[in-house]
Amino acid sequence: MPGRHINDHQVRLYMKMRQTVSPRSAAACAAFSTATAYRLEHDKDLPSHKKVPRGRRRPDPIANIFDAEVVPLLVAAPGIRAVAVFEEMQRRHPELPDGVRRTMERRIRSWRALQGPERDVIFRQVHEPGRMGLSDFTDMAQLGVRIAGVGLDHRLYHFRLACSGFEHAHVILGGESYVALAEGLQNALWALGGAPREHRSDSLSAAFRNLDASARDDLTRRYDALCRHYRMEPSRNNRGVAHENGGIESSHGHLKAAVRDALLLRGSADFDDLAGYRHFIDEIVALKNARCAKRIDAERAALQSLPGMRTSDYEEVLVLVTSSGGFTLRKVFYTVPSRLIGHRLRERLYDARLDLFLGGTPLFTCHGAAPRAAASMGMSLIIATSSTHCGASPWHCSTWYIAISSSRPRHTAECSRGCLSGAPKRPPAGRWLSC
Repeated sequence: MPGRHINDHQVRLYMKMRQTVSPRSAAACAAFSTATAYRLEHDKDLPSHKKVPRGRRRPDPIANIFDAEVVPLLVAAPGIRAVAVFEEMQRRHPELPDGVRRTMERRIRSWRALQGPERDVIFRQVHEPGRMGLSDFTDMAQLGVRIAGVGLDHRLYHFRLACSGFEHAHVILGGESYVALAEGLQNALWALGGAPREHRSDSLSAAFRNLDASARDDLTRRYDALCRHYRMEPSRNNRGVAHENGGIESSHGHLKAAVRDALLLRGSADFDDLAGYRHFIDEIVALKNARCAKRIDAERAALQSLPGMRTSDYEEVLVLVTSSGGFTLRKVFYTVPSRLIGHRLRERLYDARLDLFLGGTPLFTCHGAAPRAAASMGMSLIIATSSTHCGASPWHCSTWYIAISSSRPRHTAECSRGCLSGAPKRPPAGRWLSC
């Protein structure tokens, strides 16, 4: 067409038609004149190859400083941001205008692509149904949850299937530990109705902290035994490499956002008791699972069957009741009735309760924060016992009072028969012992 430049497509079409027809006919098929056709017979280069590259239309504002000052900064500090380099150049050269920031950023990006350091390569993962489940702990203290007006410093144990997105969350009162992992993982597997072939964790970094080599080896053996019980292959991501556990790390943020929104809609972060807060978390997780119910049902068919029974989700310790009428467990001193002085008690430490046995006879069940939680928060527990009971054997019924730093009692422990009737609001005078 007159007045318009021909393009590469027209030239290619002309060359194709020229193999069978005359220049005039080929030019008509390509929609340009016969004169242009005869010109192409002598010059067969494409129009795009004839364009002269456009040169710079104004002086380069960073030509004098890029190689001399910017490149040495990039070499010395490979992770520095381009905006920080630009601000440093403006400090050194006040005459540098703000309008060249994008020019600086593009130049740095091009330099890093050609001469910069190598970057980590992350391959996209394809998750097979029933293959991998992931576990991790996430801190929930910043949400400001309160139980009966008292702030609750807690974590959530978070389990997720990598393929379908099934989630399970369990409120943890203490810190990260094997006991919390075992209880939360088993609750998740039994709620799911099956077990994946592989279980990925973050090496239990907090649980391994401050442990000697033998204790770490024992914790590793117990974790491996837990996985063997459910026929799962244990795997761990490298320490400090969070993206290797990204299938659960990224879900932490979504779960926290859902809990935060639910608290705002509820209008209050105060709950009457811990059971109410646990139910609140369960409802949020159930809503998230309902959105991907079809995928969960499809993956559930690929899961391994569960064993006949759960395995232990507690830590068992033998303690000796001293002449002080108590024993020390995890830097916390507990008092017991003086009748037990000199006896060795078998203690089962769960995440949220503590069971005491004399041989095979159950003595006490202490509900509330686990001893490791109090010790990790630097608290001093004051514990006393009262002889008030419901008429059952004194071996099975004795009310424990636990206070924090000599304040009023905040947790009570019920006897194995669940009796709290007739217990005084405060322990008898002179029965307080501190650690």
